[in-house]
Amino acid sequence: MPDLLLELFSEEIPARMQRKAAEDLKTLVTNALVDAGLPYEGAKAFATPRRLALHVAGVPAGSAATREERKGPRVGAPEKAVEGFLRGAGLASIDDATIQTDPKKGDFYVAVIEKPGRSAIDIIAEFMPGILRNFPWPKSMRWGTTSTRWVRPLHSIIATFGPETEEPDVVPFEFDGIKSGKTTRGHRFLADVSFDVRRFDDYAPSLEKHKVVLDADRRKEIILADAKDRALALGLELVEDPGLLEEVAGLVEWPVDLTGSFDEACLEIPDECIQLTIKVNQKCFVLKDPKTGKLANKFVLISNIVAPDDGKLIIAGNEKVIRARLSDAQFFWTSDLKTNLTDNLPKLNDVKFHEKLGSVGERVQRLIALSAELAPLVGADAAKAKRGAELAKADLVSAMVFEFPELQGLMGRYYATAQGEDASVATAIEEHYKPQGPSDSVPAGPVAIAVALAEKLDLLTGFWAIDEKPTGSKDPYALRRAALGVIRIILENELRLRLGDLVREGYLRMLLLMQGDNTKVFGSLKEKDGYCSISTHFLERDEKFANTLDLSKKFVVVGRNKVEELNEFEVLFSNKIEAEDVVSDFPAPEELTADLLSFFADRLKVHLKDEGMRYDLIDAVFALEGQDDLLMVVKRVEALQKFVSSDDGTNLAAGYKRAVNILKAEEKKDGKPVTGRPHADHLAEQAEIDLAASIDTARAEAAEAVKSEDFDGAMEALSKLRAPVDKFFEDILVNADDPALRMNRLQLLAEIRDATHVVADFSKVAG
Repeated sequence: MPDLLLELFSEEIPARMQRKAAEDLKTLVTNALVDAGLPYEGAKAFATPRRLALHVAGVPAGSAATREERKGPRVGAPEKAVEGFLRGAGLASIDDATIQTDPKKGDFYVAVIEKPGRSAIDIIAEFMPGILRNFPWPKSMRWGTTSTRWVRPLHSIIATFGPETEEPDVVPFEFDGIKSGKTTRGHRFLADVSFDVRRFDDYAPSLEKHKVVLDADRRKEIILADAKDRALALGLELVEDPGLLEEVAGLVEWPVDLTGSFDEACLEIPDECIQLTIKVNQKCFVLKDPKTGKLANKFVLISNIVAPDDGKLIIAGNEKVIRARLSDAQFFWTSDLKTNLTDNLPKLNDVKFHEKLGSVGERVQRLIALSAELAPLVGADAAKAKRGAELAKADLVSAMVFEFPELQGLMGRYYATAQGEDASVATAIEEHYKPQGPSDSVPAGPVAIAVALAEKLDLLTGFWAIDEKPTGSKDPYALRRAALGVIRIILENELRLRLGDLVREGYLRMLLLMQGDNTKVFGSLKEKDGYCSISTHFLERDEKFANTLDLSKKFVVVGRNKVEELNEFEVLFSNKIEAEDVVSDFPAPEELTADLLSFFADRLKVHLKDEGMRYDLIDAVFALEGQDDLLMVVKRVEALQKFVSSDDGTNLAAGYKRAVNILKAEEKKDGKPVTGRPHADHLAEQAEIDLAASIDTARAEAAEAVKSEDFDGAMEALSKLRAPVDKFFEDILVNADDPALRMNRLQLLAEIRDATHVVADFSKVAG
């Protein structure tokens, strides 16, 4: 069958756009082929800095003829209905339609739409200009006097189509003055000549003869292999960087690896700074000494030409730039070391975190307080956790981080170590941002865990408080990542934490610390004029902090709901609180906590689904009240998944749903829910007597197992209900004529529902 070859030859395409552009071209063309009735056998897209290419194999020579009968309105239908039918069917007159008779519905119009087959070349020539005109480049440009828009000026188009045994034809189309053909060009410097191609089998080899490696993955293999060989020849190892490798493969069509060096004195700079400086400024790879694991003063650069002087001039140019950049980095490093991190803290008050959430300095105060609260819960030293939180953001105003924001946290660790801070504090400064993605590690040390959790919880509660939540695909503050980070830290470190308490505590602490013209705390108006109650959840444990609150200022009440399980005290104000003084700029703690826990549940579902767990089982566990201990939620879900996969679990779930469906129908009929325990005197038959006894036993055993966190044991207890539930539905008529007997049996069904809810809400279990 014929093959299609496309090439779009242009000026240099940005490396970051090449991979996606090639896939976009493949998707757009193959979708258009299928829509036109031209199924294909396979397709592969390619990209180099100067071209996008596509090879589609096994395309039919033409589309098949089609015949379609489209049913229309009945004869005598309103005129508008007939006109709509004619437009949809593409008929000029109703006389072009046929009339068919249906014994039940009478006569109606039918349009017979016949489409002849078309040549594949004609079809491709028809849709290609539209694809090019609407190509989804992130950025595009115009050039010359034409209206053409492309990522960079477009020079030529190859479009050939034909079988292997024949000379392929050029697919004739034009894109704003550029006509399709079969001519391309080689490497800009090494083989800048025009040459013709026929099909993909000679296109790729011809490009290679003209110093162009078409496949980006092959260019990556060449670069990586040559770089490793050059490192080995120097007795060193290549520091691999997949992101940089992808980028440099998009910068060259004929990769040539060269080796340069820099001043050994620069090695006093942290390795990460050297690597980032060389990577960002010159797109080069660094090398390390395998004996010490430290960087060597060598680097590998990737050239796009074979230079006549073996690349000496290219190496010298790169060394000159790298020398200057490392000199800057060395200056930043030595300057920062002269300043103690503690001295940087006042500067954070001048750095705005968010208009509604204050400065970074104010945020640090919240992190200190919350880290101290978290420390005993995660086995960390409270003083060290507070110190880690205090210094966590101090490197943001350092010269090195100003130049390279990617180094925030890492530079803080280096500076903290240099000034003699405890190792756990220095580690917490670096790791409190972790994890920053699904492949990133999580903090493992107790101090780092406390600060990392505080950082993420403060971020989430703060933006929830000002109603800046993620919407759709938009998440400008990376709140989904923060929630997933909390989940991973808790699960991977097997921490026993009540997430609801953490959220509520962090939120209340934030409110108490956010003091402006008014003292903003959570409270609720008392019935007696002039009195107001405020939470002392923190005040009773921190007298120094309590003394910083200026309660003589006008008191602003945030929210309206009463805070349960919190000690309260009453404050009498000299001036009567007027209604307009009561505001609700922030949500009540219960409201925010419930909403944020729901968000955590959604993130946990995504995380566990990736781990192979069923989302419906996560819903079934979260539906139970008070399920905010994530570690126990996961263990319960694991046990539930194992249970519902067994025969006992499957049958019990089916029996549960049958019981619930009967209850719903009868409760709807009666207009009231079924309540109360079944009476033993009304248990008439053996099957219901046995079921009642089994429910009591299973519920007690399951509750005891749950209490001791033996969730497998809880599932085993529920499995004992399978046989009596099956027997009940086989032998018992629930809707008995006797009203008392009917109600007793409905109450027995409600007992099945309640007993299973000790473990999970089985109504959420799919299937």
